[in-house]
Amino acid sequence: MRPTAKDLAEAAGVSLATVDRVLNDRPNVSKKAVRSVHEAIERIGFIRNPAAVSLARNKSYRFRFVLPKSGDLYLRELLRRVEELGQALKGDLTDIDYVQIATEDAHGVAKYLAGIGEEDLDGVALMAPESPQVRDAVARLLERNIRVVQFLSGQEKLPAADFVGVDNFAAGATAGKLIGTFACRTPGKVMVVAETMQSLDSIQRRHGFDTIINERFPFLRSLPSIETHADERRANEIIGRVLENNKDIIAVYVLSSEARIPLSAVGANVELANLAVVVHERTPFSEEALRDERIDAVIAQDPGHAVRSAVRIMRARSDAREPLAEQERIRIEILLKENL
Repeated sequence: MRPTAKDLAEAAGVSLATVDRVLNDRPNVSKKAVRSVHEAIERIGFIRNPAAVSLARNKSYRFRFVLPKSGDLYLRELLRRVEELGQALKGDLTDIDYVQIATEDAHGVAKYLAGIGEEDLDGVALMAPESPQVRDAVARLLERNIRVVQFLSGQEKLPAADFVGVDNFAAGATAGKLIGTFACRTPGKVMVVAETMQSLDSIQRRHGFDTIINERFPFLRSLPSIETHADERRANEIIGRVLENNKDIIAVYVLSSEARIPLSAVGANVELANLAVVVHERTPFSEEALRDERIDAVIAQDPGHAVRSAVRIMRARSDAREPLAEQERIRIEILLKENL
């Protein structure tokens, strides 16, 4: 039989109330009692059951995803997965919701996070561009004992908050290897398109991409990043101008998660089938474009896995447990027409 809290109290020679204080890191416990409880835990093999504790106390978990307002098909998929998991976990004492805010406004994001108190939420999964204001606001959330998961896009120099998502340097390097391979040693330029380069994931992907292109494919030259800011008119204008002034573009890399707007703009000016095209994230648009060969490869991360992972991490942190690192690692998947 698994040792109980009562067994632990007897082994440590303290009361059940003292065991409860030690396990939950509460004050007013002597150092001697803390030491006795921890020694007894090792001696009798006591394993805390957070689910049983939560059930006994009728504790519920309150988690929120803070996501961008602007977005297209991939954002829609993330929202759907959050809603699905929220419904699935309702009977498991877990409340999950989401809000959409203008995440490109760093001061607005910081103000929103500042308004969240410990009595409101147990955890926040935040998807927002990197900025000092957001980073400081996240640090203050952690100080208020609210668990934070940096969701798909993180803040630099914030190791105290967990991160869920792919290794973005590796994802960009993978794109570089694919573009270089698809180019078949044909000299030319690569158009690189991003929604914004203020996002840490975009910066890391660009760094990984350039590293591989410069090291292994000297016959290719990557152009400066084009930022669309999710604005279709802006994308059409800028991309059209770049294509007009660079007739030797032979490849396109869309490093943000939404490929529909930039590739529609490219397709309005040149034949996509004549270019090597690599994008990120599986959406209805990227699937269709893979099938009809307007896209050569999609570098994807499973949105359902990412959402579930963020919730598991927030719940583990709420229970003062370490998340299972292997379970929460998000894989980089390469999708081709042949393996859809």
